[in-house]
Amino acid sequence: MKKIAVILSGCGNRDGSELQETLGLLLAIDRHNMIYQCFAPCIDFDVVSYLDNSGETGEVRDLYAEAARIARGNIKPLGEYNPADYDALALPGGMGAARNLSTYAFDGANMTVLPEVEKAIIDTHSASKPVVAMCIAPMVLAKVLGPFGVKLTLGDTSAASKAAVQMGAVHEVCAATEICVDEHNRVITTPAYMVATHISQIFDGAENMIARLGQMLA
Repeated sequence: MKKIAVILSGCGNRDGSELQETLGLLLAIDRHNMIYQCFAPCIDFDVVSYLDNSGETGEVRDLYAEAARIARGNIKPLGEYNPADYDALALPGGMGAARNLSTYAFDGANMTVLPEVEKAIIDTHSASKPVVAMCIAPMVLAKVLGPFGVKLTLGDTSAASKAAVQMGAVHEVCAATEICVDEHNRVITTPAYMVATHISQIFDGAENMIARLGQMLA
């Protein structure tokens, strides 16, 4: 049975892992007779308000503890991830990918990536194992795998897609349920809420992505 490592970035779309995308991803993995193990970095992050558009609340939380809420407690520190133990790596979306796993939300194309996240991606890529990502999470791949000419999608042509191209990635326009497949770099991405308007599109996109991953791993 194939094993998929999933990197979470918190809990919630504005400052962590997007819940609907993450659940769609985990459900698709399970339905394709694969198993998943969630990981998260052990760092603090700044909480963003979910009640209005006021931005950061001034509260700081433990990312690892927040991610454990989604994983129902079955989570490991990202530092323990070893690609030799897994068949693929997955990153759901949510602004945590742009705020916590990287600095894209603050620095745009001049972003940096959390060192242990960068290491996980590079080590997986070096082992010729697939990496899949949803929504804004492909920005992290653009930064790390841009030097390899990675092809990915962030949905429509946008400021995000232009930043990805600036970092060396090749951007492919995709609808919400469509996937972008980079056979050479073994990367599969789907736009999710970068362009989606219905939760059903999120689950369909995740299903299509993981179905294609299954073919890649066959």
